[in-house]
Parts: sequence; structure tokens; C-alpha cells
Amino acid sequence: MDHADLGEGTSPLRNNHMTQQNTIIVRGARTHNLKNINVDIPRDKMVVITGLSGSGKSSLAFDTIFAEGQRRYVESLSAYARQFLGQMEKPDVDQIEGLSPAVSIDQRGASSNPRSTVGTVTEIYDYLRLLYARVGIPHCPVCGREVQMQTSDQIVDAVLALPEGTRLQILAPLIKDRKGHHQPVFEDVRKAGFVRVRVDGELHDVSDHFELDRYKNHTIEAVVDRLVIKPDLDRARLSDSIETALNLGDGAVIVNEISGKDSIDHMYSERFACAYDGTSLPEIEPRTFSFNTPHGACETCQGLGVKLEIDPDLVFPNPNLSLAQGAINVMEWRSDETGEDMYYNNLMREAAKYYKIDWNTPIGQIPQAKKDILLYGSGDEKLKINFKHRTGGIRIYETTFEGIIPNLRRRYAESTSDYIRSRIESYMAQAPCPTCGGKRLKPAALAVTVSGKNISEVTSLPVNEALDWVKTLRSNSNTSKHPERSAEASGISTQSKDAGNGNARPSTAPLRGSVQDALPLTPRQATIAKQILKEINARLQFMVDVGLDYLTLERNTGSLSGGESQRIRLATQIGSRLTGVLYVLDEPSIGLHPRDQARLIKTLQSMRDLGNSVLIVEHDEDTMEASDWIIDLGPGAGEHGGHVIFEGTFDQIKKDKKSLTGGYLSGRLRIEVPEERRSGNGQYLIIRGAQENNLKNIDVKIPLGKFVCITGVSGSGKSTLVVEVLYKRLAQMLHGSHERAGVSQGIEGIEHIDKIINIDQSPIGRTPRSNPATYTGFFNEIRDLFTELPESKVRGYKAGRFSFNVKGGRCEACEGQGQIQIEMQFLADMFVQCDVCHGARYNRETLQVRYKGKNIAEVLDMTVSEALPFFENIPLLQRKLQTLEDVGLGYIRLGQPAPTMSGGEAQRVKLSRELSKRPTDHTLYVLDEPSVGLHAADVHKLIEVLNRLVDAGNSVLIIEHHPDIIKVADHLIDLGPEGGARGGYIVATGTPEEIAANKESHTGQFLKKHLLSKK
Repeated sequence: MDHADLGEGTSPLRNNHMTQQNTIIVRGARTHNLKNINVDIPRDKMVVITGLSGSGKSSLAFDTIFAEGQRRYVESLSAYARQFLGQMEKPDVDQIEGLSPAVSIDQRGASSNPRSTVGTVTEIYDYLRLLYARVGIPHCPVCGREVQMQTSDQIVDAVLALPEGTRLQILAPLIKDRKGHHQPVFEDVRKAGFVRVRVDGELHDVSDHFELDRYKNHTIEAVVDRLVIKPDLDRARLSDSIETALNLGDGAVIVNEISGKDSIDHMYSERFACAYDGTSLPEIEPRTFSFNTPHGACETCQGLGVKLEIDPDLVFPNPNLSLAQGAINVMEWRSDETGEDMYYNNLMREAAKYYKIDWNTPIGQIPQAKKDILLYGSGDEKLKINFKHRTGGIRIYETTFEGIIPNLRRRYAESTSDYIRSRIESYMAQAPCPTCGGKRLKPAALAVTVSGKNISEVTSLPVNEALDWVKTLRSNSNTSKHPERSAEASGISTQSKDAGNGNARPSTAPLRGSVQDALPLTPRQATIAKQILKEINARLQFMVDVGLDYLTLERNTGSLSGGESQRIRLATQIGSRLTGVLYVLDEPSIGLHPRDQARLIKTLQSMRDLGNSVLIVEHDEDTMEASDWIIDLGPGAGEHGGHVIFEGTFDQIKKDKKSLTGGYLSGRLRIEVPEERRSGNGQYLIIRGAQENNLKNIDVKIPLGKFVCITGVSGSGKSTLVVEVLYKRLAQMLHGSHERAGVSQGIEGIEHIDKIINIDQSPIGRTPRSNPATYTGFFNEIRDLFTELPESKVRGYKAGRFSFNVKGGRCEACEGQGQIQIEMQFLADMFVQCDVCHGARYNRETLQVRYKGKNIAEVLDMTVSEALPFFENIPLLQRKLQTLEDVGLGYIRLGQPAPTMSGGEAQRVKLSRELSKRPTDHTLYVLDEPSVGLHAADVHKLIEVLNRLVDAGNSVLIIEHHPDIIKVADHLIDLGPEGGARGGYIVATGTPEEIAANKESHTGQFLKKHLLSKK
């Protein structure tokens, strides 16, 4: 195929005479591997850029168009403002016209800040804080009664509203449940001119002589006035009595209503404090509900909601090991044969003897009561210890058994060594804060309710349930007139007691507030909350629209996947309702079940309909079909990509013979459904009682020797089951991992596999020094090859001479980086090529050594495809390079810096490393959405590679949404039926055909059409 004829200058847009005003015109784009291309992109349309992985999609969308849009906006600001903004360097392009202000919504990971939650990043929590500050009803955090601040006039009005003929006593509270004889209090009452007091519920003349038991709690109130409610009651007298009682009672007054033998106390306060127990509350404002400020954050956990605690599962990580085999992970307590002369080891042995704990029984089979003795100690009970010295002598003494966890806690608190503290932290895990229970806020903030729910209860709801709650509030607010309110809700707190005794019965009904019986707002609350609820409702609806209805607002953003965090930012942008903006998105469909894809597409179209240009890098067929315009790049990847293959509509690309994408969309090219499914080797892994996160205590049977897919809607529990429960537990059992595994009752069938490998999408390195050659290990062979050359032997060069990470052979001007960073103050920092080595990373002497005419810098600059024939006579290098080629990474360079690689590329590099190892037939490979970022042709290659693993006798377990991968699997396990709290169940298991026939399975319904291609 002649690259010169691939699309440049042949856009149907230009043939249709589209004008500059409704087009983004790109001329001469050369960023990364783009081949000086010209592209016309319609404005105010939904445009998809597609093509093979590495064909230049992101280079065009993000590194050219978005970078230039952002750069132009930033340059419009003053030099002073620009110094505070991160800036992007000018992309390599001749001309771009028709640009709008650009917003990037890419796949970068969400903030790992533990204070960042779904509610804060979407700004929904800010509106909730405002709602609770303005219409929330405060309650006493101690007794739960409603707290209101009332003036003396309001109190007088409340008293006058009592039925006519009611007998009253106006009391001033002086002492509340305090020990002592309190004689000075009675003396002060006499001097103030009052004649009666109520002591512990009994009335007495102040002139009476009586003594109180100083060791018991007492309550004393002064009787200020005695009245009867009648039409001619002197209001001035009542008002004076109330004011006198408020002054004497430090802002509180008790109105004692007498009816026969019973009496009822009505408590009032002119201060923001509980009239019953005196608990003072701060002024309610939005920052009261912020866990990021001292005003609202729990004082114990500082608003984090968690504390680091010693985790028993990290002390005993492998339940199948006995104490003799080293079941205890803590080094000082480790009870294997190497530690007989250690103090803690001896202590453990003596404790085990005393409490009859078998030294050779697996720790998982020891009764929990005895295991707790090992973990938490024996209390005050002493036992005799025989301590053997290194010299051979034995000393006997008595001591208590402290226990492993109390010992670690004490040493962590007392140690001044950072090393010791960091080592103890390796046995710690985050546990809910003991004070706030993980709710992050102070008790006063948690005691404020709206419609019976506090703010933490609302943020703990899944988004769809929170939306129902808001809609119920809005509905109740619109339909309620003046709802009757209880005595507590009206601001008159009550308590009943028998007349003449002090046995109070406080009225403390539990706070209500399920979505179904949400309390209606008062007319005043409804008026204030109307606009706030409208904004919250809209933002929650946007999250539902992008398929995130299963998330909770309190969830940490650090626990979100890349696709989830991108869709959250997408929902936030929709909420801004901007127009005239260029949105650039990077595969928003990642991690989204096909069931939810239609909602996402509708959301993207709504952004377009507002008057925005939506530019999407995407491989999803449904998104391409719904788009207005498609740009296909290729024809290959890396050096073989960067050309425009096609520009046009969905129907047009299906007819285009040059477009590989069009071939898969039209069905000319396709991934065939296998004629037969593998029968497996008859062995199984069985997970018993998985209940981590939202898993509902399920048993899961995974056949071995098969290609198995875990499917289900987003949030149904797939990653929790496979990674948290299965992988981490097997890693403990097979490889000695100390990472905490998800909660389950155990895993059966472990004897059928000898190792488990998790191939995830985390970067292969964090610095430019890490690259595919170093990660896969063949850089060592390359260095050894150069070391064996005659020129190296003459010069005395060793392998270290050819490393750019250590002194010797590297260029010291750039320290082997090949680039030098230049700080530019208010301009973006620049990376310029090292003017000594010119980007080669090595010094001149090292570069004089050549193999087949190339020095080591030129070898690292080769692509995998170029390196294959170059190293054809070196079998070890050939095998590793071939696996990189097989997984579709022939276009990457051997020395390409790790930070420039996508998550999908990093995952395939890891996969290639595993493929290049000596094959075994008892390995379980675990992959989490390996199709991320892959074109249909790349998915085809991936499936071939995974089938090679299974055909070699291994087992492959994949979490996946991609229908082409699901349809070729041998066995499916479908979780659901929904996400979040409504997920965590097994919906269906079996072959793809069996799942497709299950009407209860969302996956099955979307799988049907993809199985029709089976011949």
C-alpha cells in the first residue's frame, strides 16, 4: 500500500466545500508518528478517531489538537497568571484553525488523595453541605433530641399555645446530675428571693433544712413562678418570669406542665445547646460538614475515616501453615526452626504449651479462642518461661503473655526508629475510625438531619438510591402543605415523669429516613432547598446517565478504575452546561458493560447538542455507529501508522476497502466463534463464601484448562472476586505474598495449579529509565552480546559499560537520560536533547562498539519488528522479541520510556514476558480487561495469544466486557444482576451459548448477535 495515497487531501469534507467556520482544519501534523497529515474535523459534531493501537490516534487528538487549544487559551492570559499554570509545548503542526477552548477528559488515574471522594470531585458533596447547613435539623449528639435556638418571645408564644386551664411551673435549671451537697446553691436561691426549689423531682421550700448525699448525682431547679393558662393571663408577668428563669438558668428554662398526678417538662433554650444535657453545638454552616477542615473533621482520624491498625490477616497471612512452618509473618515472632534462641519465639512456644495449642496444626484449623490468645495475649494470667541462653544455660521466670498485636502496637508507639515503624506498618491495614465509624465527621455534624437522614447516610447510598431520595424530597416538598409535626419536630422537646418523683422518661425516638418513608420538608425548608435539590438532582442524574449509578458518593477516588474516573469527570463537565467547547475524550467506554453503552452515547450526544464539538478516541462499534464523523488512522502501528486512511460517516467506512476498521465493522473481517468449546482438564478451583465488598457470600466454581471469562455489569463484583479474593489468596498460598486477601471461607483445588500470574495494566516503570528491553529482560542479553564483541574485549569493557543507569558508559552530561530538563519559570518546563550525546544516552567511547554496524543506542532505537531480523541468529533474543510481535507490539521501540506507554501497552508487555518464559502446564493467568485500548485487529491477535496459553495446558481467567473476547471463551461466569449493593450474585454460568439463552443475564442479551457469526 502506497502511504502517499492514504487519505491526505481527499477528505469528503473538503469535497463538500465545508467552510472554515464549521470546521477544525489541521494542516501538517507531525507529532510523534503522524506523517504530515491534513485533517478536517466538523465542529459541533460527535467525531470518532479510530485505528490500530499505536496508529497515532492520541497523537492527533490529545498531543496535537487539544494541546494547541489549551496552549492558545493559556497564552491569552497574562505572564503573571501563566506562571501558576502548567503549560504544554507547541505541537509539531503547521496550522490549526477553527479551534475552540479545549477540555481533555482522558484515562489518567483518579486522584489518590484519601480525602478525595466521588462526592467531592463531582461537587455533589458541596451542594449537600449547603443543603444541610440551610435546612438541616440539628439534634443533640448525646441524647438525640432536636435542638433549637429560641428567643424569650418564641418561648412565651409556645407556652400561651398550651390548652386553657393548664397549670404551669416556670423552673430555672441550676444543677444537672452532679454529685455534692450543693449547699451554696440553696443559699444563692434564698438570697435571690425564691421560695421553692425542685430537687431530684421533689418540691421543697428553700427555707427547709435538708442535706443531700454528696456521693449521689442530684438535679436542682429553682421555681420562678406558678401560673394557670387562662384568657386574662398577664403576658407581661409570663414574659418576666421566662426571662428571669433564662438568666438564672444560663439560657435554659423548664416549663413544667401539671396534669393530675402526672407532669411533663418542656425544655427550652435561647442558646444553640441541648436543653436537657447542656451539650453545646457549633453554628451550623457548610464547613461544619466538611471533612477537609478542622471545623467538621473527626478529631480522631482527621477526616480520613480510617485508622491504621494491626491486621490479623497480615499476621497470619497463610491459614494453611502451622506455627512450626512459620505461620506468623512477624519476623520477631516467627516460629520456625531458625529462631529457637529468640525471646519472642520462646515466649510463643511456652504460651502454646500452656494453652495446649498444637505447634504443627495449620493456623486456620486452630479454634478462634486459642488463636485470639496468640494475637491478643493472656491478660493478667502469668506463665512460666524457660529461656535458653546462647551459652546453653536455661533461666526460668514468670511473665504475662503480651500477644503479638499488643506487642506491635506498643513498639509502634514507643519506637523512634523509622525503620522499625515502617516495618510494623507492613502488618497494618486501614480500619474504620473507632470514633466516627468511618463517617469522617464530628458528632455534631452527624447529628444534623434532612428528612431523617444525616449527610453520611446520604453519601453512603448508591447514586441511584441517592437520586431516588432527592426526587422523593422534591416530590414531598411540592405536595406537602403544612404537615403536622411531632413535639420533637416542633421545637418543644418533652419528657414525661410521674409527679413527685424524678424518674424521667425522655422521648428519644430513633431518627427515620429510608427512601420510601422520607419525611417531607416544611414549606420554609422546601423554599430554601428548591434550587439546591435541583442542582443535586441534575448531577446525580448525569452520573446515572454515564453508567455510574452503582457508585456511592463516599467512595474514595483512588479505588476507581481509569474508565470510572473518566466518566465521573464527564458527568462533571455535563453539569457545567458549557457551549462552544471542544471536548477530547479517550475511550470513555472502557470498563462499561454493553448494557450501559447506550446511556453513555446518549450523554455524549447531549454534550454535542448543547453546541459543543466532541472528539473521541474510540474502538467501540456502537459509539462509532452513533457518531457523526469517523477518522481512521493507520494503516499499521508505530512507524507504519500516522496516515489518514479514511474520513467520513459510519456507513461510508463500512464500504471502504482500504480501512481495516471498516472491514471489521462491515463483517468482511471478523473474529470467528470457535466450532467447539474446550472441555478442560476436569479440575476446578472453587471459591467458598466470597463476601468481600459487595459479594453476597457466593460459591464460585472455576474450571481449569479452559479460557474463562468473568462478565457482568459495571460494579457487579468482578474485580473483587478475581483480584481481591482469588488472586491475592492464591498469591499467599503459592508465592508467600503478605498482601491481605478478600474475605472468603477458603479456596479448594489449589493443588491443581503451581503458580498464578496477574497481568494488570499498571505501568512497567515510573521513570524514563524503564523500558520494554529492561522489563522483559532481554536488555541483559543485548549488553552481554556487546560485551562479547572483540572491540569490547580489547577495551576491557564489562556489561556495566553498556548500562545507561550507572557511571562508566553513560553520558554524564544528562546522566543517561538523553534529555535535559530546563525550567522556564512562567513558561512550561522544556526538555531539550543533550548537546553532548545528542540523545544517545552513552558517551562516545561506548558508542564506538558496534554489532552489525549498529551501536547500542541505535539498537535501543529499533522497533521490535526491526529487531527481529537483526537478532535472527540469537535464539533467546529472538523468542522474547517474537512474543512482543505476537501481542501486537511490533511498533514499539526497544528503549521506549515506560511513562510514554499506555495501560494496554504495558499489560501486553507483561503478557509477552510471561509468554517468553519456559512453558508450564499448571499456571493460572489472571487478566483484567486486556482489551482496553485495542482495535478489533489487535483483539484478534490477543485472542490468539491467550489461546496459545490455554492450548499449552494452562488456565486463563479474564475480566472482560468486550463481546469478541467473551464469545470465544470456553466458560463464562456472569455476575450481577446490577452493580453496587444490588450486585455480587452469580447470575449465570456456562458456555457463551448457554449465557445467551439466559433471559436474566444482561451479558447474554448483548451476546446473542455476536454469536450469529458462527458458521
